Amino acid sequence: MTRLISRRTVLSGAAALSTSSLWPRSVKAADWRPTDTVRIIVPAAPGGSTDVIGRYLAQHLQQAWGVTAVVENKSGGCGTIGTAYYVQQKPDGNSILVGNPGPNAVAYSIFRSLSYKPEQLQPLSNAIRIPNIVSAHPSSGIKSIKELIAYLKANPDKLNYGSSGVGQSPHLTAVWFLQLTGLKMTHIPFRGAGPALTGALGGDVAILFDNLYPSLPQTEDGKLVALAVTTPERSFKAPNIPTMRESAPELANFDVSSWFGMFMQAGTPRHIVDTYNAEIKKMLERADIKKNIEAMGAVPDYGTPEQFTAFIDNEIKKFAGIINREGLKMDVN
Repeated sequence: MTRLISRRTVLSGAAALSTSSLWPRSVKAADWRPTDTVRIIVPAAPGGSTDVIGRYLAQHLQQAWGVTAVVENKSGGCGTIGTAYYVQQKPDGNSILVGNPGPNAVAYSIFRSLSYKPEQLQPLSNAIRIPNIVSAHPSSGIKSIKELIAYLKANPDKLNYGSSGVGQSPHLTAVWFLQLTGLKMTHIPFRGAGPALTGALGGDVAILFDNLYPSLPQTEDGKLVALAVTTPERSFKAPNIPTMRESAPELANFDVSSWFGMFMQAGTPRHIVDTYNAEIKKMLERADIKKNIEAMGAVPDYGTPEQFTAFIDNEIKKFAGIINREGLKMDVN
């Protein structure tokens, strides 16, 4: 059987082979440790999920290895500024990048003149995954995705929806939903998740596409009506909310989540990649980390470098299809 090998696989394999050949065969993942302070690059401002996961990793590595690990926040450009900075670092194992769908999947298709490519990053492992959620203002009278579809078919262009901004995961969730169903709604982009939620609560938008938090508590209080979560499975935090897949035949393959994982530079020796991957696994198995992750409404999502690479490749292709069909293009700013 002939196996098709992607250009990315060839480039990644060649880079890894050329770099790893410089290291003695006796060096094993279990023996390697960083030679300097571990710098964890977070391409986002402090306080968000990307930053939280970076700080969990810093804490874990300090305890596990007895090394100093520091978080460096380099926000801006929807995560692209910090990511572009990271790919310029040496592939020596002394730095690691925390990524998410913005800079590591969406950016490649939506931004003009992006200064880095997927081939410059080595995926290590995902860490957590969180559903997005679709909700409605009670005054709309819409209580399910099925009802939303029926209303839009009967009343084209009569509803608007809000999101945290153009090109963000919630916005692309809405775009994909509308593409798959062949329907239309007017997009009202807000400058962040907080303002979008405020707009939805005030009735400025009828439908809100958002991350699970902070919208979920508002649906539990009856201030918004939960219509669906966007992952293939229901959220353990809200088992009564159906998935998009359950809601309509057109959405049978719907799968959008906010995920947060770790990357290193392409060409990082394999034993270093394996060492970090093993520590990420140990971190996600810790009882205290599990408790904290659960409080975020997230689930641990460890995988091997190969599994995470395949996942990232699929995310890039998925969002490229959505973005190109919609004709979305932005400048990094």
